[in-house]
Parts: sequence; C-alpha cells; structure tokens
Amino acid sequence: MAPRIWLSPPHTCGKELEFIQDAFDKNWIAPVGENIDGFEQDVMRYVGENSCGVALNTGTSALHLALLLLGVERGDYVICQDLTFVASINPVVYLGASPVLVDSEPDTWNISPVFLKEAIENCIRQGKKPKAIVWVNLYGMPAKIDEIRTIAAEYDISLLEDAAEALGSAYKGRKCGTFGDISVISFNGNKIITTSNGGMLLSKKKEYVEKALFLATQARDNAPHYQHSHIGYNYRMSNVSAGIGRGQMMALPERVTARRANHDFYLQALSGIPGITVHTEPDGDFYSNHWLTCILVDPTQTGGITREDIRLKLWESAIESRPLWKPMHLQPVFEACTFYGDGTSEHLFENGLCLPSGSNLRREELEEIAGVIKFVVKC
Repeated sequence: MAPRIWLSPPHTCGKELEFIQDAFDKNWIAPVGENIDGFEQDVMRYVGENSCGVALNTGTSALHLALLLLGVERGDYVICQDLTFVASINPVVYLGASPVLVDSEPDTWNISPVFLKEAIENCIRQGKKPKAIVWVNLYGMPAKIDEIRTIAAEYDISLLEDAAEALGSAYKGRKCGTFGDISVISFNGNKIITTSNGGMLLSKKKEYVEKALFLATQARDNAPHYQHSHIGYNYRMSNVSAGIGRGQMMALPERVTARRANHDFYLQALSGIPGITVHTEPDGDFYSNHWLTCILVDPTQTGGITREDIRLKLWESAIESRPLWKPMHLQPVFEACTFYGDGTSEHLFENGLCLPSGSNLRREELEEIAGVIKFVVKC
C-alpha cells in the first residue's frame, strides 16, 4: 500500500541539523543560547515593521502572555473569533475572563466586522467594555484587517492578532504578525515552518516583549539569589528547538511558494465541478500563504454528495483531509458563551474541507487527490 498522504506534515530542508549540532557542540541544551537569539532575529527581519519578538514553547503560551500583557483579568470580556482552533480561546479562560464569540464573514472566513461592532456595543451597554479583541488569520488567509483596526480604534480596545497559521501571509503588502498591539505565531509540527512545537510573541512595543520574556522565564527578579515578586511561567523555547527554526527560516520563502502552488493546482483542477468551491483571496489586498487549501461542498449542486462523503473516500484512498474547525459556540466547553452571528461559521463547518497542503506534496499526489474528489462527485 502506498504511504498515506498527510494533511500538513513537517518539511525539513537539511539546514536544521547544522544549528542543532552547534547547540550540542557548545553544550547549550537549555532555554538560552545563540539559536534562540538568532531565530528571534530571523523572524523579526522577515515580518519587518520594526517588530520585536520572544520565542516561546508554544503558540498557546504566546497567546496567554499576550492577554496578560494587555491587562486581561478575571471577569473581563474578550472578543474572540468563533471559527478557529480552541487554542485561540483557551488562554482567555485561563485568566478567568469570558470569551464573547463573533461569527465569520464569508469572504475571508475570519471575524465579521459587522458582528464585531454589534458585540462590542452590546458589551458596553451591559457596562463592561471588552478588554481585547482576538482575531485569527484562518488557514493563512488575512482577515479584513483595516475594518477590524478601525473598529478597535473607535472603541479604544486592544488588538491581539492570532497569526499562528499565517506566517508568510500579507495584507496590502504588509506581513501578517505585525497588525496587532501584540501578535502571535505558531511553529507547531503542522505549520508552514516548524520547531516541532513552539511559538513567538511579536510587538512593536519593546516593553511588551521585555515583559513577556520576564514572565516566560519564571519572573525572576534581578537578584543574585532566586527571588520572585510576580507569578511567572516556564514558557521559553529551547535552544535546540530554535536551531530547527533557524534552519526552517532559510526555507520559508520556498515553503510559501509551494503552498500557494498547491492552492493554484486545486483551483485549476477543481474548477468547473458543480458544487465545489476552492477558498481563495477576495482581491489583491489579500495574500495568503495558503497554509491549508480548503473547499466548500454544496450538496444541492453535487447530487447530494457531502463534504463528509469526500472526506471518507479520501481517507479510504490513504489521503488525510479534515473538516474545517468546529465553531467555538458549538463546542461543549464554550456553549454558554455569548455568540453574535448569522450562522456563517456553522455553514462553513458543515460544508468545508481542508485538503492536503504540505509543501512537500508531489504533483502526482496532488493529481491523485483531485482525481478522488472528481470520482466521488462523478466528474
């Protein structure tokens, strides 16, 4: 049997071992070292906009610290995008705050500016202005960032950009990961580049990054002995993992090119199939890394064939695909949260499918994937 085609596997370039070996040669097998400093500098140079960054053990840790830095406390409201992975929301709950969930808009599948404004105004009417807005550039697709930033400025609410999936994406020529008061990136094993796990907190405000580093290293006071005046966390990235990241950064432009080429293949191969729509940028302002290429399946046009029919046939053919993220307001753990929307995220979840999008996909594998889809819908 042929090896399974996975959704988004890691893709090494060979340079990683040089940096890892250097860490071993210098005995920096620790959460400090040249690789961490170098990796942070590599990412900061790439995203630009005079960003400062601190490398952490996960993207979730970065989100947690970002919310702390923005002053989120127990009892606060935090506006969150409904259609996302649970890690975007969990840190809000860590802090005892309440997520307020906002639906997607159909162009980018990201947070709806219309329902965002409605949610903010309703919170204010209840006497509690939201402390922060967390939006996600889902599957690498930039959100309607100008509209989001305008609304945040109107109500003077801090912005946290979850760019976990969007390293290499851009909006109006500016890299994602630079639009929030604080932004976060993920280097999990399935991301466009990886450090096995890992994340980074980015901000133009150096004081935010310095405080994040302090908190991520157990909040140790400047003293010759171990003294602590604040609660801290063990969130720093290891020097070995950062070495993987330094090698991966050297291949990032190629990885973005490869993922976008996968998307272009699907766009062409699946065009003209009734009921199958490939998600793509609304216009030239949006540049997605297409971390994952996704399709919508309309059973009313496919003769009753559903997203799940396609997913199961792909799996039977040794091909991994995945439904879109299940909206947070449908998750048992968040079902009591207030939700603002019109059902867009539910529609996307019910009909959307993520296709294999790894940067190491071969042409024949892409053709096999498209062939299975065409077979299922009999095209």
